[in-house]
Amino acid sequence: MKVLVIGGGAREHALCRSLSLDPDVTALYCAPGNAGIAEVAELRPVDALDGAAVARLATELGAGLVVVGPEAPLVAGVADAVRAAGIPCFGPSGEAARLEGSKAFAKDVMAAANVPTARSYVCTTPEEIDTALDAFGAPYVVKDDGLAAGKGVVVTNDLEEARAHALACDNVVIEEFLDGSEVSLFAITDGVTVLPLTPAQDFKRARDGDEGPNTGGMGAYSPLPWADPKLVDEVMQSVLQPTVDELRRRGTPFSGLLYAGLAITSRGVRVIEFNARFGDPETQVVLARLKTPLARILLGSANGTLDTEPPLNWRDDAAVTVVIASHNYPGTPRTGDPIEGLDAVAAEDAPDAYVLHAGTRQDGDAVLSAGGRVLSVTATGTDLTQARERAYAAVARIRLDGSQHRTDIAQKAASEA
Repeated sequence: MKVLVIGGGAREHALCRSLSLDPDVTALYCAPGNAGIAEVAELRPVDALDGAAVARLATELGAGLVVVGPEAPLVAGVADAVRAAGIPCFGPSGEAARLEGSKAFAKDVMAAANVPTARSYVCTTPEEIDTALDAFGAPYVVKDDGLAAGKGVVVTNDLEEARAHALACDNVVIEEFLDGSEVSLFAITDGVTVLPLTPAQDFKRARDGDEGPNTGGMGAYSPLPWADPKLVDEVMQSVLQPTVDELRRRGTPFSGLLYAGLAITSRGVRVIEFNARFGDPETQVVLARLKTPLARILLGSANGTLDTEPPLNWRDDAAVTVVIASHNYPGTPRTGDPIEGLDAVAAEDAPDAYVLHAGTRQDGDAVLSAGGRVLSVTATGTDLTQARERAYAAVARIRLDGSQHRTDIAQKAASEA
């Protein structure tokens, strides 16, 4: 089977890496891709937001499956265009992708499906914003209703900072703060059947100790030794299946990857947010532990045949990923800096540790930074302690002027395991 992956970040690199190891995949393409993805897939140029162009490319390549990675193309309806061309596509329709594209829409779906989530207000005027902030008090949780590349959420004790962020949004969701640990749980669905993946935990704050501004994610790990063994079953019954059932009831069935960001609060599990695609950086650690060949599962979602699939198979190994980000991320990042040491990681650390590219570009023989989050260094080990050691040993080999990374990814979980 020929597979075309749309996107060019670390998430797509992780997907391409897994697909390249799948014996069912006879040819692998990525559009537009990045410098690292070029090592495992043939790159093709495309405007990822242009559904007609993506469908033409898939037709020209004879793709038997298209995987749409990023959220913006999904919300733009790229998966619809591919399916209209008669090609199986992994990813929800533009209408169903509103589950990520509009937080207000997601809240409405959750309310209809009785999915537990934070109490919230959808605000469109300064007066409504002030009322909502006053109702919930600090810490203030303010979310841009639309897509914001992982930077649309502000959690702060500073009322003026919260109000300023809210006023900068066209529509904004203000909600109560949820205490407790956060967990990410992915599920692959065809609109009826739901297959949960293994849980992961990511680190949203820019600096050690969960300090600094929110980011798209600075690292992740899996499994979660502290989590209740019944967590996945509970989330399936109270969150994932009801959400899929509600979207199907509305006539907008959701097929693809449903991502639930969860808070394990003192009052039970609550949904923080939904995403309509694999999350970054959690994808890196989840796929590192998946033994079941990936292409078959994705095709089953696209074709509506997940009910015939056996349970997913997982490695016992732990996985840790550490994000290396550009200078000034998550503000305006500095780009164009050369990245050195990638060959050293490949020579010294593989296969237990490897580098996934996010914001990079090729310039002759050199690889340069081209975004905020530049690389994800992922490692596996018999436990979280060994996986952490391998990940940070690989990080130490990489040189990127002015770069930053957290040094405490999975540290607490490893020490308590």
